[in-house]
Amino acid sequence: MITVAEYNIKSKSGSISIKPFITNSQNMGLERANQVLFDNVYHEEQLACIEANGVKRYLTGLNEFAPEIKKIPDEELREAKIKEIRKAVSEIEKEIASNVIDPEDPQFWNKVKLLRPDNDEFWSKITLRCGNDPVFLDPVANVFDRIKLHAIDAGGFSLVAKSYEDAKNRQVAPKFFLDRFIDTVSTKTEMKKIKNKALSELQKLYDKTPVKLKYVAKIVDLNSVQYKKDTPNDVIYENMDNFINGLSFEKSAYRASQDFLNAAAQDMETLKLRSVIKDALFYKIIILKSDGFIYHTESNAMLGRNASDVLEFLKNPINDQILGDVLNKVEKQWNS
Repeated sequence: MITVAEYNIKSKSGSISIKPFITNSQNMGLERANQVLFDNVYHEEQLACIEANGVKRYLTGLNEFAPEIKKIPDEELREAKIKEIRKAVSEIEKEIASNVIDPEDPQFWNKVKLLRPDNDEFWSKITLRCGNDPVFLDPVANVFDRIKLHAIDAGGFSLVAKSYEDAKNRQVAPKFFLDRFIDTVSTKTEMKKIKNKALSELQKLYDKTPVKLKYVAKIVDLNSVQYKKDTPNDVIYENMDNFINGLSFEKSAYRASQDFLNAAAQDMETLKLRSVIKDALFYKIIILKSDGFIYHTESNAMLGRNASDVLEFLKNPINDQILGDVLNKVEKQWNS
């Protein structure tokens, strides 16, 4: 929740706009032109609402009775949020409707004219229209821009993520995101640092420990069985470079870089065993049965419920016989 005073501070540190969210994913070739829509095409969306028992409740970001406010566990933080909401509603009501309300008034919401979350006549007219060009918002000079910002922060428009970070972390990428210049630059810088760190680690593994690089590739790549003993290091390097840059099955370069770094941080024994387990499942040397547990196919010994359980099972010296069998069979596939 951001008040007028806070908006003033933010406006001095950079513009606020709604921008297209460009990704590496194929989008009919539009991504090559840094577009999300064809020229002269726009998406327009009305503010979302939830209807229950015939009553509509709009996702305004200005409702102290909204579930996300009620669920704040810390009582002091919840009260602070309610104060911020009332202050914002009071300021907007005064500006639009000349309706002066004291935020401390016990009858506050009974005196609100426009911004009640169930006021269909007002909120049904709040819309966003976005295209390839940025839509600049001025929450200080334009009260309706301020209202739209509150609504975007509350998830009231499905087309627009509330930040660049929110956009890149969504499973399904949105068409647009809210760009608060300072926040976006900070997020992009953080993403670049993580990606550059992963690329640096990739180069280090390629130069010094190519065997470890092969195991890392097996861990992070969905198609782990493509990497065999005679797979050229240059092929692995190329695949991992694409993976880190979000050009593989994981389209988020940030998540891909994190996954690569997390794998590279593990010791050789763990990496090799995780690679063995992953490929052993593919080759049915170990199998997942209908009871939800993983079994050694030959001995029918239960290894665990998931890959982590199997890893601990195979690390236990008591199970060296099963480990030897699994290793021999997987390595035979790697050498083929």
